[in-house]
Amino acid sequence: MKRIPLVLTAAVLAFSLSACGTSKQTQPPAQQPATETPAGEKPATEKPATETPSTTPSGSYDAATAESTFKNTCSGCHGQTLEGAVGPNLQKIGSELNKEQILAILEKGKGAMPPGLVKGKDAENIAAWLADKK
Repeated sequence: MKRIPLVLTAAVLAFSLSACGTSKQTQPPAQQPATETPAGEKPATEKPATETPSTTPSGSYDAATAESTFKNTCSGCHGQTLEGAVGPNLQKIGSELNKEQILAILEKGKGAMPPGLVKGKDAENIAAWLADKK
């Protein structure tokens, strides 16, 4: 009979802890200009933004594709926001490693990271994207 409160407490604790870290809150875009339409006019419809490849010192890459590939392949170890988890924090990896060094790690692996998780153009795209994280 004494086990019921213990089991109930354990179940509540497990349920409560399982909810930790699963918040999908998003912050609104920073400093978007307020757009007002004069009375009687219809608001202009915005065209969807198309991602253009970024050209930076680390090369040309598609940031949206790099971020998507990272979240699908790498975030399990490095965190959704590059904060690090099992793998190291990558938020400022570009200040430590250049594109070629990051690409070499993606190709050959390092420590517990296996080689070849991302290959070819995807690896080059992620390496350039991460090299800009300074």
